[in-house]
Amino acid sequence: MYVLCSPCILTPSLRAKGITKPSDLELFGRTKQRCRKFGIDMVPLPCPETLYLGPDREPGTFLERLNTAEFATLADKLTKQVYDLIKAGGPPLCILGVNSSPTCGVTTTYYGSEGDTPAKRTGRGVFLSRFPEVAAMDVATFCRYRIYLAAPLFSEAERSYNASIAALLEKNLFEVYKPQEKGDDSDTRDTDEQERLFAQNRAALEKSDIVVAIIDGADADSGTAWEMGYAFARKKPVIALRTDFRRVGNHEQVNLMLEQSSVVVTDTSQLLGAVNSPVNRKTDA
Repeated sequence: MYVLCSPCILTPSLRAKGITKPSDLELFGRTKQRCRKFGIDMVPLPCPETLYLGPDREPGTFLERLNTAEFATLADKLTKQVYDLIKAGGPPLCILGVNSSPTCGVTTTYYGSEGDTPAKRTGRGVFLSRFPEVAAMDVATFCRYRIYLAAPLFSEAERSYNASIAALLEKNLFEVYKPQEKGDDSDTRDTDEQERLFAQNRAALEKSDIVVAIIDGADADSGTAWEMGYAFARKKPVIALRTDFRRVGNHEQVNLMLEQSSVVVTDTSQLLGAVNSPVNRKTDA
């Protein structure tokens, strides 16, 4: 299993001068952590910008710096190299790009201004656009892989269902924190253990990139609701899975506050789309 990736994810010095921030390096680092954890090989794409303009280049848009016949010829040559690589190694899991890049942007690119059109446009960069059949993910999306599973865990049925959801997410290359496997499995805890579990779960929430909350039932579990609210306040994406077909009103499935602070999905297929699973991707993100 491998991903093709923008080479600057592995070698940030390939980027144009002055554009790399500490937050970019953090995204690149967490992307590499995810690949190491799940045994994903990172195969760098060639960098047409560096090959054409050199490593010590100023930032610029495609129209400003790369809109030449010579660059098009170079890009043709590099495109063939990439397709030869795919032919030899099989289809990649996806391409990992870096949004805004004139060549390797995924959903946004600095193409350049034409008339009233802004310099930054929606769509892939000019190099990644040469591989439309290969799904692509922005590095900022791919690096969000640590999931906190918030769910009721008081019966065998609940714990089994939670475990099945966690296994599905792990199969899709996510790291899942499951409170039921961290000691939250008994009603005979003393005060010290209560405090320890609360601190442990809150720390896991802080560390998580995404919260997946199971809100089946006539009403959402109170602990799950607290975890959802805490995550929302910390500006973490919350995905609420509700397979229960019951509704509490014309506009609500279970609770207005929970639904307005999360993305509600009704089956596991929608869940995998909402958390941006890199497995069998159909669209860019």
